[in-house]
Amino acid sequence: MIEQVRRFNRTVTQRIGALQDAFLSRDRPLGQARVLWEIGPEGSDVRRLRSRLELDSGYLSRMLRSLEGDGLVVVERSGADGRVRTARLTGDGLAERAELDRRSDDAAAAILEPLSARQRDRLVTAMAEVERLLAASAVRVAVCDPRHPDARRAIMAYVTELAHRFDSGFDPALSMSATADEMSAPAGLFLMATLHGDPVGCGGLKFHPAAPAEIKRMWVAPEVRGLGLGRRLLAELEARAAARGVRTIRLETNRTLAEAIGLYRTAGYREVAAFNDERYAHHWFEKTLPG
Repeated sequence: MIEQVRRFNRTVTQRIGALQDAFLSRDRPLGQARVLWEIGPEGSDVRRLRSRLELDSGYLSRMLRSLEGDGLVVVERSGADGRVRTARLTGDGLAERAELDRRSDDAAAAILEPLSARQRDRLVTAMAEVERLLAASAVRVAVCDPRHPDARRAIMAYVTELAHRFDSGFDPALSMSATADEMSAPAGLFLMATLHGDPVGCGGLKFHPAAPAEIKRMWVAPEVRGLGLGRRLLAELEARAAARGVRTIRLETNRTLAEAIGLYRTAGYREVAAFNDERYAHHWFEKTLPG
């Protein structure tokens, strides 16, 4: 499998021209062309750009200086926060980006043109699948302070979605508690899933002495659903609970969350009698973790 991945990487990098110093016959390599495209017409926070492209800070700075020297980019400090630097395209930069777009379209057409209609359909379908799987492999899951801005964004997205989907709406103040303190060590933990620096999923644990642990705030962003992230988060929460000596883990959920109910059942959770007074719950689940 590793050899197949390496062979695929070699084929793609050669076919798209990544090995050439002058990408798409312009006077700059692929890396600089990609940075121009990512900055976009609206500009971009440099930290956000670095996170999105997963580039080393020094390397990105050198590329930006080179693009500034060519008169394509201006990097300036934000008026609202002097610690934040923003990269913007100049008029020449916008023109160069438009030309790169045109040439990229031509290069994509050159890949498709020799193929039959059936082969084109197979290729673009396979590309879409590869893109989704590569995105799944790029998601990072780690323990995070639930007070962190990204964690707060994820929890707010969770609350907003439940308020929209539940028949009676959702008010976390009326639900069983899952506070930052309860999901911080030693009382619990909070996992964050990020893709290119953006929060795309989360899940928390509440530990109880001599009692089952509880899973709280399980959420996956709509744009990454179908990539197995929910199952991955669930397995990671179970593993961390087991490492703490937890032998039984519980959760409750609402009847409208059919996809979540399906996930829990296929992951080995069995439905049990209500073990709390959660007003928004219709199903209660429990699982025995391996010793």
